[in-house]
Amino acid sequence: MFRRLLPHPVLSTTLLLVWLLLVNDLSAGAAVLGLAIGIAVPLLTAPYWPDRPRLRVSGAMLRYLAVLLWDIVVANFEVAWVILTRPSARLRSAWLVVPLEVRSPEAITVLAGTISLTPGTVSVDLSGCGHALLVHALDVSDEAETVARIKGRYEAPLKEIFE
Repeated sequence: MFRRLLPHPVLSTTLLLVWLLLVNDLSAGAAVLGLAIGIAVPLLTAPYWPDRPRLRVSGAMLRYLAVLLWDIVVANFEVAWVILTRPSARLRSAWLVVPLEVRSPEAITVLAGTISLTPGTVSVDLSGCGHALLVHALDVSDEAETVARIKGRYEAPLKEIFE
């Protein structure tokens, strides 16, 4: 019964919290409406989610989030330094092809989002077969090292979390 009413409880909770943050009101009416949205959206979209992503909630997930937050902060300073100290003619931007070992769509989506969240890089395209990600980087001294860094810092933990 509980699974039929809340097929995705984490999504329901997230929707409720986002709703309360959006309306910026903690009244009973806002909470009831947020709860209704949190129940209705997963129920209506459940048929489009045939397989639930398998997540291993462990220390790997917490380490991944810590690395991601650290990298976002550091990359902000690095991008600011590059922009302030180098003329645009000396930027070493590059297109990188990152071969993927992860196969689940959810893991690939999180990886692409992670790359785009980190200033100085953006994921642009996924190959038709889903085995490579095209990434644009603002300043690259060594393409192979940058690809290895993406795979080591982001893809390897995601593989542990999702597969």
